[in-house]
Amino acid sequence: MPRRTCWPAIVSPVEVAPHVAGAAVDLTLIGEHGPFDLGTPIDATPEQSNGACFFDAANISREARTNRALLADVLTATGLANYPAEWWHWSFGDRYWAYLEDRDDALYGPTTAPQLSASLGWG
Repeated sequence: MPRRTCWPAIVSPVEVAPHVAGAAVDLTLIGEHGPFDLGTPIDATPEQSNGACFFDAANISREARTNRALLADVLTATGLANYPAEWWHWSFGDRYWAYLEDRDDALYGPTTAPQLSASLGWG
C-alpha cells in the first residue's frame, strides 16, 4: 500500500492532540557520546530550520539522513507512523496514524470522565 501523507493547517485542539491522548511521542537517537546528528533539534520549526525539520528534507547531512532512516526503520517496524513535518514525531492510534493506515477510526481520542472511569472499571 502506498504511504499517504497530509499536513494539517492548524494544530489539534488539546482535547484531541495526539500527545495528550497518549498516541504520540517525540523521539531522537542518543548514543554513548550524546545525541546523534538528525539534522535539527527536536521541535525546530520550518522557519528556524529552513525546512530541515521535514523528515525527507534534502538540506541535511548524509549522516543525519542515515540516522533518520535508522529511526524510521526501527519505529515503523513497531507500527508507529511518522508525521512528516517533524522527523521526531511518531504516532500510533491517533487520527493521522488512522489516515496513513487507511483505518476508519483512530484508536485514541477524546473521552469524558464517566466514559474513562467506566472503561477502567471505576464506575
